[in-house]
Amino acid sequence: MDMNESDTSGQPVDPPPAAGDDAWWSSTAGDLDGTRPLDARSVMAQSSLPPDRRPGDTEPLEELEGPRETPPAPLAIVAAAMRHIGQVRQNNQDSVYTLISSVPRDEGDATLGLFIVADGMGGHDGGEIASRLAITTIARHIIAELLAPALEGVINVSLQALVVEAVQEANRAIWDQARLTGSDMGTTCTAALLLGRSLYIGHVGDTRAYLIGPAGIHQLTTDHSAVGRLIEMGQLDPSESRDHPLRSQLYRTVGQHPEVSVDLLFQPIGDATHLLLASDGLWGCVDDDHLARIVQGIEAPNRAVRSLIEAANRAGGPDNISAVLVRLA
Repeated sequence: MDMNESDTSGQPVDPPPAAGDDAWWSSTAGDLDGTRPLDARSVMAQSSLPPDRRPGDTEPLEELEGPRETPPAPLAIVAAAMRHIGQVRQNNQDSVYTLISSVPRDEGDATLGLFIVADGMGGHDGGEIASRLAITTIARHIIAELLAPALEGVINVSLQALVVEAVQEANRAIWDQARLTGSDMGTTCTAALLLGRSLYIGHVGDTRAYLIGPAGIHQLTTDHSAVGRLIEMGQLDPSESRDHPLRSQLYRTVGQHPEVSVDLLFQPIGDATHLLLASDGLWGCVDDDHLARIVQGIEAPNRAVRSLIEAANRAGGPDNISAVLVRLA
């Protein structure tokens, strides 16, 4: 903050009068009896002042500035997460995670959210361990590198790089655990970092991220599966993917190789009202339009996410079912 020249009390200092131009109250003319002689020039100057500015009158106060503008309120979001074993599987290898916080900024606090869905795979308990390791490692990395420094007023990281690094760190953790135990464990993973009105998504596998709004439902991620590749190449219509025999054949996962390529998406949320993360146990049983109708038809995210899980179970529930739903507006 710039400061005007001031004395040690912090009050502005008036400039000294010019030489030969003593102030009207100056005693330099110098009677020693303590009286102040009149100065004709000063008296003439006083008479020319407006009535409200005569000596001895109170100086009018300068008009005070109005109240400081209130910064915009941070985005108010509500999230709910749920996972279900389904109707066929004997154990639940999915993991979900949600975190909502706010970070201080000069221009106003910003909403921060971290949302993750991971769908594990591997014999025995391998898939459950892998998906849990994924969400734990990603959450710890982002909290340590972004949230904790932001609470101190410091954000010096690239959010895009941060999301990719978090998923790659999860890949190394699962790979090391698999080598230690002799397991073929791995997991899919979709991690969405929300800061203000921008989304940063790290994605591997066939869990999905959707934005839902007035224009309908929009899939943000690409499935890293044989079917997803066929769709990308224009050799398969998306409507045929749910029943395709190669739907579950993945060519990219977290933890099954020492290194992994992570899809990074940056997406302003615009006028979207909801963010949905879904495992293939959900989107494989409930088509996109039906997902959107459920989400938009139920205001409370906790009730909406339960309805999503119930819809997948009514369709047979052949796999574990997981969803994270975030209401953005």
